[in-house]
Amino acid sequence: MTKSDAFHVYDTTLRDGAQREGISYSVNDKIAVARLLDDYGVDFIEGGWPGAMPKDTEFFEIAKTAPFRHAQLVAFGATRKVGVAVEDDLQVKALLDSESPVITLVAKSDIRHVEQALKTSGAQNLEMVSDTVRYLVSHGRRVFVDLEHFFDGYKADPEYAFSVLEVAHQAGASVVVLCDTNGGMLPHGIERIVTKVIQRSDARIGIHCQDDTACAVANTLAAVEAGATHVQCTANGYGERTGNADLFAVVANLQLKMGIECIPAEALSETYRVSHAIAEIANITPDTHQAYSGVSSFAHKAGLHASALKINADLYNHIDPVTVGNIQRVLVTEMAGRASVELKGAELGLDLGESPAVVSAVVERVKALEAQGWSFEAADASFELLVREEQGSGRKFTVESWRTIVEQREDGKVVSEATVKLHANGERLVSTGEGNGPVNALDNALRNAISQLFPDLGKLELTDYKVRILEGIKGTGATTRVLLETTDGERVWTTIGVHENVIAASWQALDDAVHFGLVRGRP
Repeated sequence: MTKSDAFHVYDTTLRDGAQREGISYSVNDKIAVARLLDDYGVDFIEGGWPGAMPKDTEFFEIAKTAPFRHAQLVAFGATRKVGVAVEDDLQVKALLDSESPVITLVAKSDIRHVEQALKTSGAQNLEMVSDTVRYLVSHGRRVFVDLEHFFDGYKADPEYAFSVLEVAHQAGASVVVLCDTNGGMLPHGIERIVTKVIQRSDARIGIHCQDDTACAVANTLAAVEAGATHVQCTANGYGERTGNADLFAVVANLQLKMGIECIPAEALSETYRVSHAIAEIANITPDTHQAYSGVSSFAHKAGLHASALKINADLYNHIDPVTVGNIQRVLVTEMAGRASVELKGAELGLDLGESPAVVSAVVERVKALEAQGWSFEAADASFELLVREEQGSGRKFTVESWRTIVEQREDGKVVSEATVKLHANGERLVSTGEGNGPVNALDNALRNAISQLFPDLGKLELTDYKVRILEGIKGTGATTRVLLETTDGERVWTTIGVHENVIAASWQALDDAVHFGLVRGRP
């Protein structure tokens, strides 16, 4: 068999993944996601249910004119309806009209679902499966059959579940897919049942796992270990309820841990990019702690780990992050030791190897500040400024004073105004600014002042503002932590401020944000 047929990676992000609460793909979104999956090298892309969903029908029409580079497009549908001849079933006709080379049929394999949901007999269900598969195969289509609720059905009545599998296989299905539709299985149960099925049948076996026990990826790998050669997944594990097996974790584990080349080797380095691009299209915030593709997947915090990383990164990384397009990150916190600071400095382009006194000072200062509520894990720009100060780099400007006024006028309109006085390059600068809130007004006033000497800083834009109350027991007098995200149109950086007064904490973060723009010198 060729590589693409020896082991199948089958993606169902556009159908099963779209069942996740909060996801609603447009037709253009579906095309964009399919292109990304094709780039990633999956073998089959399930585009949806033509005939049942208007958007899916339109998707298949558009896809006819733009073939994929690697993947084959799959249309999804059901077996013929009870009491309807297969050639007269409009849903079956829509599957053929999609012109997809591959069709996946969902079939009931749990006798309880057959009798209670389909309201038919077990024998009639077998005929529906056989008729539909044979009909589609006779029209030149490759057919996969998803055996819905197979594992639950196998536990309830193993002989009937197996009979559905065999009927589909004998009718010409290329793959019969065992589905853990309720997501209630554990790896040892999956491996046991898949092994028994493979011992009894010469059908090619696939696996489709939901994540209700948080075991979808592990269950998928267990099925492969037992002999399955077709895996169905969704990008980032999107799907109904708690989701499906995550495509990226499954592929990386198969390729890097089990030695199964399931996508082109060069495509594996696209894992991070494709994962995040699909998250953007779905309008879902990427999971920072997602295996392989999360931004924290290779982030190290404890000082002990950092000491080992400095000697050999492989000691604490289970793979080279670059393999999946990710990077190693070192987080500087109160746990930080000298190695953490040195590694973080190197990551930021600061050589601290010959400055033991600076490293020691930075470690002690970080610990002292974090005891007061500061956290530099997500504020690299503020940390870099702290290191530069310990190296002797002075601030580019000093602040004489700042103030802000919030006024509600008689007409109910609320306006904010701020005044900033500072010294830079031997000059005293005074500026005011207005905004839709005190922080916005301070931001405008500060940049209006400093841009008198450094005009390019006018490009800076505040893009995100997060506030966290650190000590809730003090109510409105609690310590507040502010994180600001700033961009100059090319780069993005994050700064931090901590104070009992939220405006003062915001000012600290603003001060750092503008200083960082000056230090980097390319605003």
